[in-house]
Amino acid sequence: MLALFLLVGFGIPKGVQKRVKKEVEKTFEVADFTMDSITVPNELNEVLPTKISGSNLYRVNDTNSLLGYVFVDQAPSKTAKFDYLVVFDHDLKVINSKVLIYREEYGGEIGSKRWLKQFLGKTGGDRVNCETNIDAISGATISVQSMTKSMDNLFQTIGILQEKGKL
Repeated sequence: MLALFLLVGFGIPKGVQKRVKKEVEKTFEVADFTMDSITVPNELNEVLPTKISGSNLYRVNDTNSLLGYVFVDQAPSKTAKFDYLVVFDHDLKVINSKVLIYREEYGGEIGSKRWLKQFLGKTGGDRVNCETNIDAISGATISVQSMTKSMDNLFQTIGILQEKGKL
């Protein structure tokens, strides 16, 4: 219950909160956890490919230790945006990614576990793009490119934050 309170306090949209909580519980196999917002200095945030707003990157802890990190954001599709979540383990390696809410008629295939598993195991040192190492999906070109670009920017951001000692 504490986790849900913290999510509300940091501005994750209400429709996304329950889905984030469910994914964190499932991924880390815990019921009680806290999510502590991560903030970065403005001058560092200016050079990050993905901006850290204080309401999109969290440390996930149980009562005894750091479990990992959660990133929640939106990416553009053809005419709307979709909400997605990336869960990292304590070593900042992707262990789960999920499209939480997809608002378009076409392109929702990017939410499939089969497609999203391409990001598992990636870290701040990895680069991803549609031309070399991420599969395309017929009928979801814009969403695939958007999600892949968002993930690549996130990986670069995580790498910079690690390098600067912020994570």
